[in-house]
Amino acid sequence: MGNNRIITFGIVGFIIGGLLGFLFRPSAFLVGQLPFGAVISRGASLQGLDKMLVPIAQQSFNTMIVVAIIGAGIGAFIGSRKK
Repeated sequence: MGNNRIITFGIVGFIIGGLLGFLFRPSAFLVGQLPFGAVISRGASLQGLDKMLVPIAQQSFNTMIVVAIIGAGIGAFIGSRKK
């Protein structure tokens, strides 16, 4: 039962972390935050002049993944400590 709790809390932490990472992603100059499709594809879906925003999309994706992994770690830790 303890391992299920750790995995469950880890998954919930990953989802919450991913959401927070997406909400607090970096903004592009004069454009603001890129849409989810551009972020999740790391800018592969960008066309024309928007190709200049690929590094921002990659940075946004990396931020989202790092925060999601941190959230999973925190969630798993909480799951292991909860009785």
